[in-house]
Amino acid sequence: MLYRRDACLLCALAEALLGEAGVPYAVVDIESSPVLEARYGTRIPVLARADGAELGWPFDAAALRVFVARSA
Repeated sequence: MLYRRDACLLCALAEALLGEAGVPYAVVDIESSPVLEARYGTRIPVLARADGAELGWPFDAAALRVFVARSA
């Protein structure tokens, strides 16, 4: 799951990186929830795994591979 907001350049960069790596993800717009806005505010983009682990920006392709591999 990628926590993001609209008109966020860093979020667009993270999505491009995820796409290039072929990592499937769902998008959650933090602006849709005051709770998410309070939690993630200026930390976005944040990639979260099903086990609750999070990878915050900035991350590169190598960090993304390690993060995804640890979920397997």
